[in-house]
Amino acid sequence: MNAAPATFPFEHRNDIVIAAPAEAIFDYVTNPKSWPEWLPSSHEIRCDNRPMRFGDIFHEHWSTRSGPVNLDWVVIACERPRLWIGLTFTPFLGLIVVQYDLEAVNGGTRFIRTVRNPQRPKAVSAEQLANFDAEAKLGLGNIKAKVEKTT
Repeated sequence: MNAAPATFPFEHRNDIVIAAPAEAIFDYVTNPKSWPEWLPSSHEIRCDNRPMRFGDIFHEHWSTRSGPVNLDWVVIACERPRLWIGLTFTPFLGLIVVQYDLEAVNGGTRFIRTVRNPQRPKAVSAEQLANFDAEAKLGLGNIKAKVEKTT
């Protein structure tokens, strides 16, 4: 019997307070058509131009340092306006789970973006983590600017 290959589970969480109602933030971030506006690695999305709900599927063209990647996503949880979870898979990273949580706070809504990679085949290097964190913070800042401008 062969042993299962070693995996290196990864979880990364970033949050930001946005001066807007949770519904406005939720509807913006759960519409994948908005992702290229705020997430540098997301380039093209194929889906209806609307927030994705439980059971919806969509396709994302993503870029990495190694080249382009095509991702097929499925929404596995959607509780507007507080929780959304999407799931995809890549042969080189395994499962990728993205979770959005929104909670009311003084001054607006805290938007929390958590990315999980439970079966990552290699450990995340310090450089990869720094790049991932920088892109996540840039993305959250872009969301804040866009949503606050339109609400």
